[in-house]
Amino acid sequence: MRALFSYGLAFAILVLAAGWLATGTLVVGGQGPGNGEKAIVSVLEGEENGPVATQLKEAGVLAEPPHPEVDPELTIAQRNAETSGANAELPSVRVKTFTAQPMPLRVPLRGRTQARATVSAVAETPGTVDAVHVTKGQRVAIGDKLCTLDQGTRAAALKQAEAAVAQAEAALAQAELNASTNSDLRAKGLAAANTANAADVALTQARAAVAQAQAGLDNAKAELDRTVITANVAGLVQDPVATAGAMLAAGAPCATIVQLDPLVFTGMVPEAQIGLAKVGLEAEVKTVTGHAVEGEVTYISSVADNATRSFPVEIEIPNPDFAIRDGVTAEATVNLGSAPGQLLPQSVLTLDDNGVLGVRTVEDDKVVFHPITIVSDTREGVWVTGLPPVARVITVGQESVTDGQAVVASDTETTATAAS
Repeated sequence: MRALFSYGLAFAILVLAAGWLATGTLVVGGQGPGNGEKAIVSVLEGEENGPVATQLKEAGVLAEPPHPEVDPELTIAQRNAETSGANAELPSVRVKTFTAQPMPLRVPLRGRTQARATVSAVAETPGTVDAVHVTKGQRVAIGDKLCTLDQGTRAAALKQAEAAVAQAEAALAQAELNASTNSDLRAKGLAAANTANAADVALTQARAAVAQAQAGLDNAKAELDRTVITANVAGLVQDPVATAGAMLAAGAPCATIVQLDPLVFTGMVPEAQIGLAKVGLEAEVKTVTGHAVEGEVTYISSVADNATRSFPVEIEIPNPDFAIRDGVTAEATVNLGSAPGQLLPQSVLTLDDNGVLGVRTVEDDKVVFHPITIVSDTREGVWVTGLPPVARVITVGQESVTDGQAVVASDTETTATAAS
């Protein structure tokens, strides 16, 4: 008896469940909005509005499938957005107002120091080195002696040239006296008129002889002076340095001088910033050895390096004590002046759907994406350009909204960025 009651109760529950399911709706996807919904009882009967379905509908127990009006041109994501937009509240974001202020424009460069010039002091006349007056590493000034060559017969040649000048000058004095005497005699009628030409010729020849003798004397003095090799620039003496007793040909080096004051910093300016670079700009150079010195841009190449697409630049820096050496790695910061910009925290930077770096702001209660350019990165934040003079930047929630979306913005304090 108890078994019959259990089976009967189970059968009654099954009938009720089947009836309840039959009044439901079967949804078949992939047929468009409103086209895949059918009553389960219609599927069982094999036709729409069958006798059982009609009776259940009249009894008010049959569920009616929804038939929403949907634009077939919209995608599923767009339909969901319309549905959620119609029923959901506007998203909330937090914004902070940033006002543009003068932004320092500084271009960092990496490079090395370089001697302004490396000059070889060479012999202008052949000869044997009689004495070397400098050593490697010695500091020299303009005019300091470097090497002295054996004078050989040059001193004697100088005395001979001096004697030739004296002889020519004596001959010139005699020719001048003869010309004067001839002029007096012709005036008194004691000398023929045609004798004037001979006197003038003799005087001209005497003057030419003096000029020739003087030129020989000058050459002899210059040849003797060439035996003393002096420094034409100030700097430090480096290899190669001649040794006493060595034979130097004309053009052979006595010593090499590295000019270290002023010193030159050489670096490369990226092509994106070459338009800002100008000759005469101030710069600060810091070496890896701890030296810091102010300099000035003296040269900017008009031709880019083929490998790096950057432009060589030179910054001249003072080095009176020669403390900075040639070839030391250094960093330079070129001061380009200032321009309007905002100092923003890095946390507000974001990317749009195309991967463009920018900042989202709120304008007229809608989100606006502004592409920005980072000018410099500091400990306080990043200096950027590309924003309006006064911008309400989204600081919280910028990743959850899109361009053009309406939002509810709550303001925090206003920041007026200042140049550092």
